[in-house]
Amino acid sequence: MAPLLTLQDILLTYGSTALLDGAELSVEAGERLCLVGRNGSGKSTLLKIAAGLVEPDGGERFFQPGATIRYLPQEPDFTGFATLGEFARAGLSPGDDAHRATDLLRQAGLTGEETVGQVSGGEARRAALVRVLAPSPDVLLLDEPTNHLDLPAIEWLEAVLASMRSALVLISHDRRFLARLSRTTLWLDRGRTRKLQQGFAQFEEWRDGVLEQEEIERHKLDRKIAMELDWVRHGVSGRRKRNQGRLAGLAQLRRERSEQRRVAGDVRIEAGDADHSGTLVIKARRASKSFGDKAVVRDFSIRVLRGNRIGVVGANGSGKTTLVQLLTGRLPPDSGEVKLGANVLIAGLDQDRAKLLPDSTLGDVLTGGHGNTVVVDGRARHVTSYMKDFLFTPEQARSPVRVLSGGERARLLLAKALATPSNLLVLDEPTNDLDLETLDLLQEMIADYPGTVLLVSHDRDFLDRTVTSTLMAEGDGRFVEYAGGYSDMVAQRGQGVSAKTVIKQPRNNDGPASKPASAKRRLSFKDKHALDELPGKIAKTEAEIAALQTALADGGLYARDPANFAATSAKLAEAQKNLSAFEDRWIELEMLRAEIEGAGTA
Repeated sequence: MAPLLTLQDILLTYGSTALLDGAELSVEAGERLCLVGRNGSGKSTLLKIAAGLVEPDGGERFFQPGATIRYLPQEPDFTGFATLGEFARAGLSPGDDAHRATDLLRQAGLTGEETVGQVSGGEARRAALVRVLAPSPDVLLLDEPTNHLDLPAIEWLEAVLASMRSALVLISHDRRFLARLSRTTLWLDRGRTRKLQQGFAQFEEWRDGVLEQEEIERHKLDRKIAMELDWVRHGVSGRRKRNQGRLAGLAQLRRERSEQRRVAGDVRIEAGDADHSGTLVIKARRASKSFGDKAVVRDFSIRVLRGNRIGVVGANGSGKTTLVQLLTGRLPPDSGEVKLGANVLIAGLDQDRAKLLPDSTLGDVLTGGHGNTVVVDGRARHVTSYMKDFLFTPEQARSPVRVLSGGERARLLLAKALATPSNLLVLDEPTNDLDLETLDLLQEMIADYPGTVLLVSHDRDFLDRTVTSTLMAEGDGRFVEYAGGYSDMVAQRGQGVSAKTVIKQPRNNDGPASKPASAKRRLSFKDKHALDELPGKIAKTEAEIAALQTALADGGLYARDPANFAATSAKLAEAQKNLSAFEDRWIELEMLRAEIEGAGTA
C-alpha cells in the first residue's frame, strides 16, 4: 500500500546548525505513529513540514492526491472568529457532516456559543481539537494535543482517536496517552529519524539500547584513531610515498570523529534545600472557600507531614489550584482553619508562563537581575553553569525570553523555582511542554527531595511515579484523599475522574465536626501557659535530636558500646515522638487562639 504522506531526506538549517539533517517520515492509511525526541530537536518543525506549512531547505514532500490532512498546532490562531463554534466548524470541507462537529462540541463540554477571547485555555484547546477531528481526515497531525486538557478531556480524546480510522502522527509528553494510541514510534535524534515498528511502550528500552551501542562504536573509533596516530608518529618516516593512502584514511577517521553529533547532555536537576520543617507541615480543619455562590472547597481537613508527596487531580475549574493556595497560605479560608507548621519555606512553579517578561534575559530571570550568580543548595554558582544543567548554552544567558520555545520556557521556570531554598515544593502543572528525559529527571528529583511536595497534574503516568497519595476533586467543593498515585485512586474509586462523587471521608481528617459557635472553647490559663512554653520545648527537643543523631553517626559506637548505642537509639525515638506531640499541640492551640480572636473581632 502506497503511503499517504512521505517526507524524504529533509534538510533544514538555522544559522550554521542543521536542525533536520536527512529526516524522513512515512505515514500509511490507518497508521498510529508517535513522534518523539528532546525539546528543541525539531519535532514540531518536522510536523509543520508534513502539514505543508514550512518549506525545508532540501528534501521532498509527497502527499497522495485527494487525501485529506488536518494539523493541530500547539497554539491555534482564533483570529477572525467570534465564537468557538464558528472556529470549529471552519475546519469542515464541502460534503463533510456538520452534525459531527456539533456532536463533538457537545462531547467536549462546549455549546459552541462561547466567545473567543473569554474562554480558558482548556476550552480553546477542545474547540481546536473538534476543528481537526470533525472532518475525519485521512491523516491527523497533532502537536501536544493534551496541553491544557484536564483528565476527563484527555480520556475523551483518547476514546475519540481510538475509534477513528484516520492515520495519526502524535507529539506528546504524556507517556500514557502515547502508549495507548501508538503502534509505531519515530525518534527524531540529532537531526535524523529512526523508526521502531512498535508503540511507545517499547520505545525507551529500545532507545537506551541504541545509545549504548553508539557508545561502544564511538569507543572503537577512538581506539582505531589512537592506533593510527601511533603509527603516524613512529612509522611514517621512509615510507612516505607508499602510505599516503593510510594517512588519508586517518584524516578521514578524524573528520568522522569530529563531525559525530553526540546526544545533548542530560538535564541535571537539584532543588535548593532549606532547613527541615517540623514534622507537621500543614494542618487544615474544616476549611472552606467560596467565590460568589459557588463553593470551591468545602469542609476540607488534612494533616500533611514532612516528606509527604501529594497529588491533586480533577477537572478544570474543580478548585485544585484554589485548594493548594489555601493549604500554602496564599488564600485565607472563608471558614475553618489552615495552619502552616514551624520553619516552612515554600518554593513554587505555577502554570502561568505569561509571568515571564518577554524582553527579560534568561540570566536576569534566574538571578533576579542582580549579579551573575545563583545560590543552589547553599552553594553560589555562576548563572551560565547553572543554565547548563537545564540544557541552555552560555550564549543564551543574554537571550530574551521571547525567543524560547514552550519547552525551553518550561525548563527556565523550573530552573528558577528549584533555585529557591525550600522544604515545601508546590508544582502546578510542571510537566507541560517538558520532554521525556526532563520528566524523568524531574521525577527523580521529587523522589529525592527531602521536603514535602504538593503536585497538581493531569499527567497520569507522572502522578503514578511521584506521589504517595492523591487528592481527588469529587465535585461540589469536596476533595477526597486516596493512598497511592492516579492508578491506585482509580482502583479504589472503581472509575477514573469521570466517575460520580464518592461519599467517603478523607484520610488524616480531624474527626467529628467542630462544636457550634455557642460551644466554642476558650483558652484556659493552662492553654495560654502551654502556648508560651511550647516553642522553647520544640527548640530544645530539636537540639536534643540533633545531638543524638550526631552521636549515632559515629560508625564505631555500636562496636565499642552496643548498650550505649541501643540506649541512644531509644532516646532518639522518644525525642522524635515528643517533638511530634509538641508540634501537634502547638498547632492546635494556635488555631484555637486564631479562632477565638477572629470571633472576637467579628
